[in-house]
Amino acid sequence: MKATFETNGVLETEKLGEALGKLLSPGDCVALQGELGAGKTAFTRGLARGLDAVDYVTSPTFTIINEYGGDIPLAHMDVYRLNDAFELEDIGFREYLRSHVVVVEWAGKVADILPPEVLWVEFEILDDKRRRITFTATAGRYEKIIRELKQQ
Repeated sequence: MKATFETNGVLETEKLGEALGKLLSPGDCVALQGELGAGKTAFTRGLARGLDAVDYVTSPTFTIINEYGGDIPLAHMDVYRLNDAFELEDIGFREYLRSHVVVVEWAGKVADILPPEVLWVEFEILDDKRRRITFTATAGRYEKIIRELKQQ
């Protein structure tokens, strides 16, 4: 199942992420794809708000993983600099899935080790402010989440 949304500016991208965050549970995996500057971190910032995260979200490009506490903990991963999926395994990817919502930027690089059930989110730059954000569900749970997002 797919659903596409268009946002006009960072705040709308964050609001869409926040709406998603309110629907997620520990163990959920959100796989983000899109070029640099497409809105992946802004979306994750909103998602963290939806989870009631207590810290400001920044890009984990150089740290690989940023953790945020809250009602539901968030593990925000950026795998752009990794050489292969095994490096993600080595830093505890599967352990995070047991207790956190996991968001993976540049997820296509590590698709082989992602769980079978993943919510894929693709970002396209339409112009300086507008983004096309497409959600693709790989399982029934995420199809339900997409349906709920479409109703909001």
